[in-house]
Amino acid sequence: MFATVVTRPLLIIFLTILVNLVGFGIIVPLLPFYAETFGASPLVIGLLFAVFSLCQLLAAPALGDLSDRYGRRPVLIFSLLGTVVSFVMLALAHSVVMLFAARIVDGLSGGNISTARAYVADVTEPKDRSRAYGLIGAAFGLGFILGPALSGALAHVSYTAPIWAAAALTLVATVMAWLWLPETVHRTQAGAGNPFRYLPALVQRTPVRRVLAIDFVYWLAFAMFQTTFALFADRRFGFDAARTGYFFAGFGVLGAVIQGGFIRPIAARLGDKSTFRLGLVFGAVGLVAAALSSSVTLFAVALVPLAFGIGFGHPTMASLVSRVARGDEQGRVQGAASAIESLGRTLGPVWGNASLQHFGEATPYFSAAACLLATLVLTIGFDDV
Repeated sequence: MFATVVTRPLLIIFLTILVNLVGFGIIVPLLPFYAETFGASPLVIGLLFAVFSLCQLLAAPALGDLSDRYGRRPVLIFSLLGTVVSFVMLALAHSVVMLFAARIVDGLSGGNISTARAYVADVTEPKDRSRAYGLIGAAFGLGFILGPALSGALAHVSYTAPIWAAAALTLVATVMAWLWLPETVHRTQAGAGNPFRYLPALVQRTPVRRVLAIDFVYWLAFAMFQTTFALFADRRFGFDAARTGYFFAGFGVLGAVIQGGFIRPIAARLGDKSTFRLGLVFGAVGLVAAALSSSVTLFAVALVPLAFGIGFGHPTMASLVSRVARGDEQGRVQGAASAIESLGRTLGPVWGNASLQHFGEATPYFSAAACLLATLVLTIGFDDV
């Protein structure tokens, strides 16, 4: 059944994005340790994560419009090349300023995922599109398993070895796109213009305003968790870059099992909103348990409900966003949601890492749990709007 959807262009876009995301997955657990070798404080590390999301937010609408005008293939290749350049800059960095320059270049050229989604829409019929989008979801899942595991293995060599590996893998993805990815006949728009231009009109409608507020606080919480994971584990349990990479990979495997085996039957039985709320509760419990954990074993156990929270929350959050959009404005609502999520991923690392620096390593996890509970409160009455 699924094989009918996997055409040659879809297979190539899947492999391209997978290789790219393996490279990205290598960097996430490594960056805090690497930045510390240049004297970066936790707050500066948070800003390194934040500046990437901010630049991606600013550049994404322009890259989407360019792909509508000049084609998906050249924009995707440009985005991948930008990531290669950013990784090389990161590996050759000799100061914190160079680290910021590398993250800015990566963010400004980071239109590969949105362009890939538009490409999938171009090469599939509407009836096959949701299953085809599952390929990109699978690439994300595999990328965040293989990438951190590779990072952990190569970190034993040096901090720059995983970064060079990420650059090489992304270069492979670029060559794959150059050689084998055909251009498409556009059936959908990748760019919907500047989301902040039409956001005021959208938020005048109560359902859209509510779901965007939920979306923002939700991603704010998980940005705090993800970008402070390495420093939390280092300060609490003495983790190094290699062990952090392996833990990230294990967490990715757990998330993949949950999304592959649990989310569909539970969402079918409970509905998206109830499943999302259940995910918020699981996530908050996991974050508090992780913050209070006194051993690596207890920390690993605490990550289980957190993985259920993410596994239940991420796909149902996307579903809630899609449901408040009218048929002719899906692109604009999704664009607004992407902008709001990017804001959350920009502000979350700043507060998470600053609070870790000034108030202790548990503070970001307690803050993230509080955000998830606030998100739960925001969902009250949402069925009635």
